[in-house]
Amino acid sequence: MATTIVFAKPSGSGILADMRSCYSPWILGLALTMLCVPAMPFVTQAQVIKSGPPSCPGVALTFDLCPVRNGAGYDQALIEYLIEQKIPATFFMSGRWIARHDRHVKALLQVPFFEVGTHGEVHAHMPFQSAEEQEQEILGPVRLLKAKYDHNATLFRPPYGEFNDDTVNVVHSLGLQFILWNVVSGDPDPTLTAVQIEDRLKRFVREGSVIVMHANGKGRYTNEVVQDLHQHILPQRNLTPMTMSDLLLCGQAVP
Repeated sequence: MATTIVFAKPSGSGILADMRSCYSPWILGLALTMLCVPAMPFVTQAQVIKSGPPSCPGVALTFDLCPVRNGAGYDQALIEYLIEQKIPATFFMSGRWIARHDRHVKALLQVPFFEVGTHGEVHAHMPFQSAEEQEQEILGPVRLLKAKYDHNATLFRPPYGEFNDDTVNVVHSLGLQFILWNVVSGDPDPTLTAVQIEDRLKRFVREGSVIVMHANGKGRYTNEVVQDLHQHILPQRNLTPMTMSDLLLCGQAVP
């Protein structure tokens, strides 16, 4: 049986529009074609986390730290705001990003209300790799964070939100949690203004939402948007920022 390829696509998020700036036309064609493929088995889908409990009055602000060719690769102003305001956040670091940002990795790991997961070794397109290659792509930053920083990273987010059955099975076999999102900010899209990004968040953010953004400097308005989220959008909806792990535990009875 052919392996199912999934390109993460939260309902109504406009992610295919965002993908135009990331993928070549043939990859976009493949993505559109695969929308006609039968859905993955329920057991496999159940292992992919896209949101927290819908009854939870919180949201997870998550930030990908993908490797960049140009620029600092680190949004200092954004991180400073999160720390000053004590806003819980979860960061997904790629191995290549970790290797180039030792000082920043150490700083993020020291913040008690920050959480660090991984985002692949070189930010590869997972569905086009074998299961063995995917395992190495996934394990790279996990091993690096443990060996160099004594940090056990248990959360994994696939680069580009792309995955197939092998990806899910490998992540499960390694004992990691597979984290996607259900709200796309679109912050790395150079054609979007801050107002457009904020309007998108106003449309889709609700209880249990997982918002994907970037802290590698690719989001021109990320810091501005996060401030609006923190000061206006979330308070108006009585929603509280949480780490990804806290969001998943939200509402569970304490023994």
